[in-house]
Amino acid sequence: MCSAEMQKTPKNLRLHIGLFGRRNVGKSSLLNALTRQQVAIVSPQAGTTTDPVEKPMELLPLGPVLFVDTAGLDDEGALGRARMDRSRAVLDRVDLGILVAERGQWGTFERGLLAELQARHIPTVVALNKHDLAPASDLPELQGATLVAVSALDGHGIPDLREALLRAAPADHFDSRHLMADLVPPGEVAVLVMPIDASAPKGRLILPQVMAVRDVLDGAGLALVVQARELSKALASLKGPPALVVTDSQAFRSVAAEVPDSVPMTSFSILMSRFQGDLAAQVRGTLAIEGLRGGDRVLVAEGCTHHPTEEDIGRVKLPRWLDQMVGAPLQFDTIQGRDFPTDLTPYKLVVHCGNCMGNRREMLSRIHRCEAAGVPITNYGLAIASAFGILERALRPFPEALDSVHALQA
Repeated sequence: MCSAEMQKTPKNLRLHIGLFGRRNVGKSSLLNALTRQQVAIVSPQAGTTTDPVEKPMELLPLGPVLFVDTAGLDDEGALGRARMDRSRAVLDRVDLGILVAERGQWGTFERGLLAELQARHIPTVVALNKHDLAPASDLPELQGATLVAVSALDGHGIPDLREALLRAAPADHFDSRHLMADLVPPGEVAVLVMPIDASAPKGRLILPQVMAVRDVLDGAGLALVVQARELSKALASLKGPPALVVTDSQAFRSVAAEVPDSVPMTSFSILMSRFQGDLAAQVRGTLAIEGLRGGDRVLVAEGCTHHPTEEDIGRVKLPRWLDQMVGAPLQFDTIQGRDFPTDLTPYKLVVHCGNCMGNRREMLSRIHRCEAAGVPITNYGLAIASAFGILERALRPFPEALDSVHALQA
C-alpha cells in the first residue's frame, strides 16, 4: 500500500454527507464547489448523475468526511426508477443531509423529502441553489433544518454552507467509541490472532485487524500479533496473562482451546458488532439460531465485494457450521456490498458481516429494518461462536451483552 493510501481515513470512519434533490437543481455543481474540485460531471441535461458519486475529503475543523452525490429523486421511466432506488439507498447510510433545491421553486416535493430526512433523524441543511439567477424573494420557513442561499456558479454562500454543515454534524460522530482500547488498559497486552485471510490482498491485512492494532496503540496498550499456530508460544512468552485475546472468528475453536478460561477472549467480528452496530440486538438475533429448522431460509450479508474463495467464510464455512448446528440443511441466500433486500419476510435469520466497509448508520439502519420485519439479525462472529458452543465465553468481555443472554435464556 502506498504512503498516500496509508494516510487516508477509511470510508467507514468518515462522516457521510449526502446531497439529495430533484434533477438539474445543481447538486453535482454544489459538490464541486464544496470540494473545490471537479468531482462530478455537470451538464444542463437533467439526469447527468446516474449512480451515487463519492468524494472523501477533510472538512475542517470537523475532520474526515465522505460526500455522496445522488441522482435526482424525481427521475422518470424504468431506468429512472432504478437510479432513484440507488439514491434512496444512500439515505440508509448518511449521517448528514444536504437537500438541494432551486431558488424560488420550493414545493411539495422538497417538503416531502425534508420530512423523510427528518423522520430518519438525519440532520439536514437546505441549500437553495442558483441564487445568481433567481431574484431575492421570501425564503421558505423551515423547522428543524438550517437554510442557506447559495450559488454553485459564483460561489455565493458556499462558506456559509460549510459553516452550516459543521454546526449540523452529529456531535457524537467522532466520539469516544473504541473498537477495543477500552478493554485493554494502558501498558497491558492484547494478543491479536490473525490467520492470513485468503480474501485479503497479498501483503495486506483485512481492515478490522488494522483497526484493532491502531486502536490498541491509541490506548497506549501493547499489541502482540500472531498467527493461530504461534498462539501457544506467544502466550508462554508473556510474564502474565494478557488483558484480552482477539481472534479471527474462523479460528475460534482452536484459539478457545489454547487460551486459558480465565483470560477474556472474543473475535474481531464481535468487536465490529459493538463498534459499527448494536451488539445487544445482534446477540438477541444469535439466540434465534437454536429455533431454526431444516429448510429455513437464511440471508448472509457481506458488506464488501471481495471475490469469493474456495473456502469463503460467508458462502461455504458459515453455512456448513450452521447446518451442523441445526442438524439439517438450511437454505442460504448471499448478497454483497450495498445490496440489501426491501422485503426480509422470507427469511428466518440474517447473518451480517462486521460491516467494516460500511458505516455505523448503515448497519444500524439494517438492524432496524430487520427488527421492523420481525427477522432476527446476528453477525458472523456471534453466529460462529454459537455454532462452536462458546458464545458465552466470547461475550465475557461485554458484561451487558452477556447479561442479556442470561435474561433471555431464563
